[in-house]
Amino acid sequence: LQPAYPIIVAGQKIATYYADFRYLDEQHHRVVEDAKSPATAKNALYRLKKKLVEAIFGITIRET
Repeated sequence: LQPAYPIIVAGQKIATYYADFRYLDEQHHRVVEDAKSPATAKNALYRLKKKLVEAIFGITIRET
């Protein structure tokens, strides 16, 4: 399951971020999780998309 998050700025679709997982934890909080190795977590495009999605959707992406 790879939930998609469209990155839309000023009405224009810029990109789409695909997380690895989205689920509810024991306290019924929504968790968005992405499995990343140290090399892929340092990728500039990934870091930018992560920051944009967190800001636009008001979520925190958990990296494992």
